[in-house]
Amino acid sequence: MRATIAGLVAGYLLSQFYRTCLAVLAPILKTEIGVSSSDLAVSLGLWFAAFALVQIPVGEALDRIGPRRTVSVMLAVGGGAGAALFAMAEGPIAIHFAMILIGLGCAPILVGSYFIYARSFKPALFSTLAASTMGAGSLGNLAGATPLATAIDTFGWRPTLWGLAVITLGVALLIAVFARDPERVVQPEGRRGTALDVLKLPGFWLLLPLTLANYAPAAGIRGAWAGSYLSDVFGADTQLIGRVTLIMGLAMIAGTFAYGPADRLLGSLKRVIVLGNIVMALALAGLWLMPDQSILLATVLLALVGFFGASFPIIMAHGRSFYPPHLTGRGVSVHNMFSILGVAIMQFASRPVFEAASAGHSPQTAYGLLFAFFLAPVAIGLGFYLFAPSRGESLN
Repeated sequence: MRATIAGLVAGYLLSQFYRTCLAVLAPILKTEIGVSSSDLAVSLGLWFAAFALVQIPVGEALDRIGPRRTVSVMLAVGGGAGAALFAMAEGPIAIHFAMILIGLGCAPILVGSYFIYARSFKPALFSTLAASTMGAGSLGNLAGATPLATAIDTFGWRPTLWGLAVITLGVALLIAVFARDPERVVQPEGRRGTALDVLKLPGFWLLLPLTLANYAPAAGIRGAWAGSYLSDVFGADTQLIGRVTLIMGLAMIAGTFAYGPADRLLGSLKRVIVLGNIVMALALAGLWLMPDQSILLATVLLALVGFFGASFPIIMAHGRSFYPPHLTGRGVSVHNMFSILGVAIMQFASRPVFEAASAGHSPQTAYGLLFAFFLAPVAIGLGFYLFAPSRGESLN
């Protein structure tokens, strides 16, 4: 089981890298092949859309054939090919298709880990294991900051992407060879065990608005907008962008680890989720109202968004209490689908919002309105989540 978890964590590290690397690549892609920050926002949105739209079939595959084959095949075919296509890109269309392929390849990795934890460990350990996996895998966040900037400066961005394609194929091979599937759960008679069954669980719907909104600010800003924001408002170069996004990435990792045991300290998953998302909302409000105050303040606020926006595994742990064992794969996949779909929707919508805000306004005003756009769904999601039951009533 240790080899299985290690392989999936390595895969999740790649997943985190690919969803955050565009912020550092933005300046050189604009200079060399004319890809704008708005184009990259669409590319990242396509990554998340592809990731989200295959979550239901991924859940079916996890329940039917297990995580080993599901993850290794999709990561090799999607992730490896996508990185190779990115390395050969000559414009935004190729990067769009590359990110779609990479999104498909990364789609089963995290839920494959959650599937194993739900099947193989005690329920009380789920939130800690889930948060630890996200924290360890989020080292990809760091690799997508200063180390990526250094690799680009040293080797060029195309050789760097070719190297990533080779690494991705290598991780997929390791998972195929060394990973092991947990024991299967027998499907109860008369139960179809579909994604619709998950959506019918009492009270589960009240978690979904915050699930849609929670991850979008940290993922979207860190993945696509942070680089152009720092460049346009503060004149930051690639190395400074790398350092600031590294700090945000470290904050996201620290937040993930901090959320894991926080429910035991505060006595309630729901209490932790509410408090954390309130602080994230306040940080977004600060970026909205003071987008150009200083690069130090911007860095602190971005770090707060990263730290307190890392509550997704705890929201997943809350959702885990709603679905029964035979719906484990479908349950974690459906819940994860809503989270990633929220990021995709916000990324697609952020481009026209930013372009409209930029018309006749200064860059700082445009980015301030962009941060307000990320804030609004979080506030709405919190409003619904306050009425969610503290624990679901799983079916036998």
